[in-house]
Amino acid sequence: QVQLVESGGGLVQAGGSLRLSCAAPISIADIVAMGWYRQAPGKQRELVATMPNGGNTNYADFVKGRFTISRDNAKNTVHLQMNSLKPEDAAVYYCNAVRIVLGIRMDYWGKGTLVTVSS
Repeated sequence: QVQLVESGGGLVQAGGSLRLSCAAPISIADIVAMGWYRQAPGKQRELVATMPNGGNTNYADFVKGRFTISRDNAKNTVHLQMNSLKPEDAAVYYCNAVRIVLGIRMDYWGKGTLVTVSS
């Protein structure tokens, strides 16, 4: 199964910054959107930010003004710049890529990268 590869997680103090990166294999062609989700212990996975090919980004309310998503379509990469991190941002962050094949949505995921925020 094809997986995306994330990097950039780690430990940071509250108020600090981290930059997550993700690369999708070139074998995943015709990606229509890439984004980031996160899952904290005991909670469901939730959307953080997505960016479709058209460039209209979508952010969860809890990260607006603090996180910025960016993509390089030619390289199949997506990044998440996280500023002003809060302890509640601590989670495993997952990269996501979406293809539409014959009208059916196909999602690809990474293994996740851990973000820890100390207070």
